[in-house]
Amino acid sequence: MNDVTDEQLGIQRDYLDNADRPARLDYGTVDALRTALGLPDPGLDARAPLVVRPGARLDLDPSSVRAVELEDGSLRDLDASAPLDLPFGYHWLETGTGAKAGRRRLIVSPGNCVPVGERAWGWTAQLYATRSRASWGIGDLGDLARLTRLARYQGAGYVMVSPLHAGGSTSTSEPQEPSPYFPSTRRFLNPIYLAIEQIEGAADVVDVGRVAAAGRALNDDRRIDRDAVWRLKRGALRAVFQHTRAAHTVGLESWRRQRGEAVEQFATWCVLAERLGNDWTSWPDGARRPDGPLTRQVAREAAEDVSFVVWLQWQTEQQLRAAGRELRVLQDLPIGVDPHGADAWAYQDVIAEDVTVGAPPDPFNRAGQDWGLPPFVPWRLRAADYEPFVQAIRATAAHAGGLRIDHVMGLFRLWWVPKGMGAARGGYVRYPSRDLLDIVALESVRAGAPVVGEDLGTVEPGVREELAERNVLSYRLLWFEQDPPEQWPVHAMAAAETHDLPTVAGMWDGSDVADQRAAGLDADEEATSQLREMLVDRAGISASASPSEAVDAAYTLLARAPSVLLAATLEDALAEPLRPNMPGTTTRPNWSTALAVPLDELEAHPGVRSVARRLSTAVTATPDTGTSAAVHDADSTESAPVQQSEA
Repeated sequence: MNDVTDEQLGIQRDYLDNADRPARLDYGTVDALRTALGLPDPGLDARAPLVVRPGARLDLDPSSVRAVELEDGSLRDLDASAPLDLPFGYHWLETGTGAKAGRRRLIVSPGNCVPVGERAWGWTAQLYATRSRASWGIGDLGDLARLTRLARYQGAGYVMVSPLHAGGSTSTSEPQEPSPYFPSTRRFLNPIYLAIEQIEGAADVVDVGRVAAAGRALNDDRRIDRDAVWRLKRGALRAVFQHTRAAHTVGLESWRRQRGEAVEQFATWCVLAERLGNDWTSWPDGARRPDGPLTRQVAREAAEDVSFVVWLQWQTEQQLRAAGRELRVLQDLPIGVDPHGADAWAYQDVIAEDVTVGAPPDPFNRAGQDWGLPPFVPWRLRAADYEPFVQAIRATAAHAGGLRIDHVMGLFRLWWVPKGMGAARGGYVRYPSRDLLDIVALESVRAGAPVVGEDLGTVEPGVREELAERNVLSYRLLWFEQDPPEQWPVHAMAAAETHDLPTVAGMWDGSDVADQRAAGLDADEEATSQLREMLVDRAGISASASPSEAVDAAYTLLARAPSVLLAATLEDALAEPLRPNMPGTTTRPNWSTALAVPLDELEAHPGVRSVARRLSTAVTATPDTGTSAAVHDADSTESAPVQQSEA
């Protein structure tokens, strides 16, 4: 490997740390990264995908290109020396002749994402927490549909939710993963969010009515018990599947053919996981690969079980699509996947071994962070024609009104943490950002989905400028920005905080500091004090104000931001002191606390009404940004409010 340089492998030996001081990787870290990266195939550059834009010239010998097979299967002659005149899409170059004949992927991208459109505000929600009285212990896609109706009635332009990806298998013997940012797959959805009684034909299944009462009884406990929820839901869903599958055959099979090998593979993994456990790395050799003999055997012999998992995905996708009919739903793309889950099994040849990703040390995390998520090896991702990345972006952007990319800096570089070395001794590995951003743009245009990039933390120079040029919105927070909101960029989503940070109420009344201490963390009281002072100074609020008054002050400030999207959390609107997640804790019930107020009562809640009114006034009082493809319809305030919960 000595003939391949660090730079060619993507290792960034010299970088600036969080304080903009020069830093350099030690030799032990470099050696570990080189081992994890491996040696690229010598001929990769000659067969790796070409990612271009219309009008570009291919850097190829014209005599080596015979034709291009377009994505629709049609063939077209191609003059490689002329400016490219092909539709957007994923095509194949037919190259060489005789023994040297081959194919090379050609991706034609618009280069820029769909513009957001007119200025809008929206709710950000943890769907699991947004329960109604009809919920079976957890917020579901029926609840999401009701939330979008309410949001549209209030004048919002979108609802943004944390990731909805599947967090494990369909087994009831394995625990359900609570964190939406540690998914088993980024290609498929979590059927725990299905609103079972809204599935066509479910009302005719006797067990559903009986189980529904037990499901609603789980709402009595504010802490969400996903394992109990899934035990009830899975049994009911299997009964509905058996009862209704004949009526759904045509639609299901059509969808199944469209999703192709990917859904069959995922469903087979789920069936294997039900039998062997959720960790594929402990399975017998014959099942440890998608093409293994035991894998193929189970796919044949358990065809009914595989079909059940496929049906679950079909139903979940339909309900998500229905939830977005009233208003755009922005979905979130996690930075990676569970190393023991479905995508890691499917893409094991592309994923690095013995390394995870995280973040370098900073004032808030002096030891750095290790998120436990394995990264793609950059050269292996190219060798796979970028297909794993394409599938993740497409699946998350599809059937939604927008896409938020968690830790968007990961498209440029990721902090790799070699096994056993600790996050502080990690190092940056660079990615082919131009190609990845072009793929994001192509999928954005195809889905009509604007893109927000979560660019918080250590952001290297030039990244935000590159994202802005491509119509990827920045993400600005009241808790982080030194400048007043009036000076924030237009091309951004503006919010008070994220799910990982103190809520306004929790910051204001000191309960978040107490929560940190109870979880065994070293609470930063000075930072909390500075946030309080910021509200007092900039919003003119009294230091003795109530948490609800602090929320009003925070969103008064946020409303002054000229940013094209304004975001409000339901936790803030309800003056909720508990944040959804506290990083670095294991004893606290992260991602498992329902909102204190059911969805049925949100419309009448004074805090919800106040935040909605304030942000609606802000977006309607500000001139349009001049872009097109509006986020929400002009008549959005004319629809009916959310309906009351059905019995």
